[in-house]
Amino acid sequence: MDLTPYLEGLRSDLAAVAAPGGPDTARAAELLSNSLEPSARLALLEALSDAAAEITTRLTDATVEVRLRGREADLVVTQLAAAEPSVAVPPPVAPVDGGDLARLTLRMPEALKTQVEQTAAAEGVSVNAWLVRAVSTAVNQRPGSAPPPAFGGAMSAKRVTGYFQA
Repeated sequence: MDLTPYLEGLRSDLAAVAAPGGPDTARAAELLSNSLEPSARLALLEALSDAAAEITTRLTDATVEVRLRGREADLVVTQLAAAEPSVAVPPPVAPVDGGDLARLTLRMPEALKTQVEQTAAAEGVSVNAWLVRAVSTAVNQRPGSAPPPAFGGAMSAKRVTGYFQA
């Protein structure tokens, strides 16, 4: 998808608004439109990205991604593999500490993110719900069962800090 026509439309709209102000105003509008183009391009890409994420959450059998190729954005739809008969999904884990919620920023490799999205979609839950369940399961491992991955750091009722070793 070439974003240039949209940016040219913004540029021409700004020129049309500035025209009645005379040549100095028209020149200022031209300079302003040239300096705003990178920001406008980024805003359009963010809007496309948000739209792709929104569409993906509403689809059950596909994901939508925005991929950049040079200065162009491509929307890519990926069909998910047909889900095998699902094993009984464990019930959601109740909040540990009475229900207070905290926001957490999580960074992960793009390939892992795609796998998490596909797994959550296959189970019919949001990525957030799937991650909460996975973390709760790891934290609430019963003694005698397989140990969780090696963690280093400290844990409190509401916060986990430290590092993870694979």
